[in-house]
Amino acid sequence: MRHSVTLDTFKAILGLSVVASLVGTISALLIDVPVWATFIGWIAFFSRGITARDGAINLTCVLIGLLIGMAAAYASAALTPYLGAWTIAPVVLIATFMLLSLGLLPVINNLTGFFLGLVCYFASHLPPTLGTFIELATAGALGVLGALIASLVQKRLSRPKRPTAEVSISQP
Repeated sequence: MRHSVTLDTFKAILGLSVVASLVGTISALLIDVPVWATFIGWIAFFSRGITARDGAINLTCVLIGLLIGMAAAYASAALTPYLGAWTIAPVVLIATFMLLSLGLLPVINNLTGFFLGLVCYFASHLPPTLGTFIELATAGALGVLGALIASLVQKRLSRPKRPTAEVSISQP
């Protein structure tokens, strides 16, 4: 299946790229949160629905995943003296069971968002502290906001042009 590619397509792509660049720059230079974590939020936004409401739901799922990841880190630290390398088995089992069970909720049920939050925490290699949660949550929220703006820019730039009425003045 071929898609027609027009100049408007490249305008929309450029608009999205500009928004992504701004989000990355703000993350790294102004807010000092990891850019990669910002794009976790970006991915979460587009994982299901592309409205502000869906973005808020998806971000909530990411934040829950972060919290479960941090709880798993605490549990892992507590169990390691007793189970050694085998600690990973019960911790992963319980964390995965919790995340998959949350997928049964009526609204806050984006499994991709839950797992993105979990992965975001473990990829950060940061300690499970309130500061870590705030840092990663801020990055994720900025990513969701950037993705929402990008989707609105794309929608606006890829909208078909409306025909304009031409006025002709007849000369006598």
